[in-house]
Amino acid sequence: MLRTADTHPWRIADTNWLQVGAQLALAGLWLTLFRPVGDYLLMILSHEHYHTNQIMLIGILVLAVQQMVGRPLRLRLDAPPRLHWPPLLLALGAALGFLVVERFLDVNSFSAVLAGLATYGLLGLWMPLPAWRRSLPVALLLIGVLPFGDHLQTFIGYPMRIVTAAIVRDGLAAAGVHTVGVNTILVFENGISQVDIPCSGVKSLWSGMMFLLAATWIRHKPINLRWLLVAGVFGVLLFAANLARVAALVVVGPVAGWPLLAEMLHLPLGVLGFVAACAAAVALLDRWVVSAAPPAVARSARQPAWLTPALIIAVAALAWLYTPRPADSAGAAITHWQFPAELSTQPLPLTAAERDWLMRDGAEAAERWRFDWRGLRGSFIIVTSRTWRAHHQPERCFEVYGLSLDDSRTHLVDSDFPLRFVALGDGDHHSVLSASYWFQSTTATTDDYGARIWSDLSTQRTRWVLVSILFDSVVDPSAVDVAALYRGLQQAVAQNLVDS
Repeated sequence: MLRTADTHPWRIADTNWLQVGAQLALAGLWLTLFRPVGDYLLMILSHEHYHTNQIMLIGILVLAVQQMVGRPLRLRLDAPPRLHWPPLLLALGAALGFLVVERFLDVNSFSAVLAGLATYGLLGLWMPLPAWRRSLPVALLLIGVLPFGDHLQTFIGYPMRIVTAAIVRDGLAAAGVHTVGVNTILVFENGISQVDIPCSGVKSLWSGMMFLLAATWIRHKPINLRWLLVAGVFGVLLFAANLARVAALVVVGPVAGWPLLAEMLHLPLGVLGFVAACAAAVALLDRWVVSAAPPAVARSARQPAWLTPALIIAVAALAWLYTPRPADSAGAAITHWQFPAELSTQPLPLTAAERDWLMRDGAEAAERWRFDWRGLRGSFIIVTSRTWRAHHQPERCFEVYGLSLDDSRTHLVDSDFPLRFVALGDGDHHSVLSASYWFQSTTATTDDYGARIWSDLSTQRTRWVLVSILFDSVVDPSAVDVAALYRGLQQAVAQNLVDS
């Protein structure tokens, strides 16, 4: 039965509507502050490329519902926030970090993590502090659903692969094998490994940490210093398992000369290493991390009247301070190309949608040609930009056009000229086309998308060029004519970058 309270003109049926309005205003400002993350999250939730992440999200939600059975929620829209300092500092600190990342880095995954942590901190102002702390594994699991497998591969995978290869090289050298270098290890391991399996390479860190968080939640373990120690040991074990896998593959492959056996071993070695590390992590979790007993009497927290308006002012100020990283104001790239005289080219204009997509993401120039080179035919596209957002991994574009990705590996044209060679099929494991691409600046040439992004994190952006070639047939990247085409295009790009 509705009744008007005698003590407050805004209170109807025991609801303080003034407080409700203030908290709705706070929620609106919060969404405004983190609005740049919305499109990114919507893409993850809807795009078919992120099926694994979507399935994991559904699993977490199902587990959450199961954990909540028998624990009904008691929600009041007019409940004032509590003055809990840990959640408040997390909310404001992560929000400030979000502004810094958006202004200087412009990396969606970093921004989304900080938005998630800030939101978890804000929610803690309406929860008992022990319950908020117990919910940390759930919050981290939801944040972890973001596609960190791909992003770890991009941001951390590049230096991690270099470190792994260097350790393996030094270990082989100490054993008397001096003929295997870092590039040989990178090319060989990249050529036989399936980068999508969670037990292989840097993606094991993401998969492993998701496993550890789920185990922590299910076993009701707190996240404290001992838990961080377990997580650190677990990370070392995952790295060691991958290091042992790479070392074993290199010994069997390039050293012993049995590449087929190495290809057969890489999957079981990865699975065994990952499972062993996970089993060790669970054992350490049970042994080192003691479940916290709930407090006998929950301590009440102050609910000062000034806290809600102070939060509104603070979030409004943060939203007002939001400034995205500015676009580079440098001049446009030179689009007059001096290709080798032997290379016959014919312009193949991009569609309006393709051009709009590239230019919207910051490309300075994007051009495509048909080519004929010593009997080789196909097309290539050159995209020039000072921001990594205008560049991409062409494998996804090939898949959009209905081609299956049969193989993608690093190929060394010269010692300082790595490129990515891609074998494309018809979906039935029949290779029908070949493709190649690389990223090039005035100082470096690389096939690694992560290296391209890392270069963009400096305060002064440099101009990079993406060269993507699609052959009309299956080619051998080591063939003399194919290598000559690669070198000719690389020299044309180098000259263009100098003239720019």
